[in-house]
Amino acid sequence: MRALLHRGGAALLRGVLPASCALCAAGGDELLCPDCAAQFFGVAAVRCPRCANPLPDSARGQLCGACRAEPPAFDVTLVAADYAMPLDQLVLQLKFGHRLALATLFARLLRDAVLQQPGFTLPALLCPVPLGPRRLAERGYNQALEIARPLARSLGVALHPRLACRVQETAAQSSVTPERRRHNIAGAFAIPDMALVQGRHIGVVDDVMTSGATLNELAATLKRHGAAQVSNLVFARTPPH
Repeated sequence: MRALLHRGGAALLRGVLPASCALCAAGGDELLCPDCAAQFFGVAAVRCPRCANPLPDSARGQLCGACRAEPPAFDVTLVAADYAMPLDQLVLQLKFGHRLALATLFARLLRDAVLQQPGFTLPALLCPVPLGPRRLAERGYNQALEIARPLARSLGVALHPRLACRVQETAAQSSVTPERRRHNIAGAFAIPDMALVQGRHIGVVDDVMTSGATLNELAATLKRHGAAQVSNLVFARTPPH
């Protein structure tokens, strides 16, 4: 009886407050309709296993030239999609528009990408990329943490929201020229409890990876504190220009 009441209440709620696809606005029960899911997430792109930049089919499983020339501090990057139209608008709505329901959608799509990755071992802990106190106060939430919470539950991996902290307020990476981004983020992170990191595989969660400078700096900080492996779990990857 309780299950029937729950289903009936859910159906009534959908009738009063119908959902719509976040991309095409088609009516339905989900934030992403089946057609948009198939169009934008139906086929996994061939990517560099280290930084997730797209590669031609002939280079499947190989590192890109940039990762071979200058290996980053992180070991693996898994993403759900490219940061491109129209998906970039969803990221902006989550990041600046307070559409926190999108974080659950991003987490589900990212979970699917993680579980479909052959041979990938799940991390021991998930660590959201931290915001500085000023930016957190301005925005009111950390979009990386909002994604990490449902992602941790769906993967069955422990989440430690304060595994890393930001000890320097930096300019937004999007406002800095690409050649200055590494310098801008240098020394920005600290690990309050080294024992949580030592010898463990840490999964770093974020909404977007652009140049990779922020994720590289956080991975380097985790490695200096003894992390055995750092994997980036990121919803969207900006393709190289």
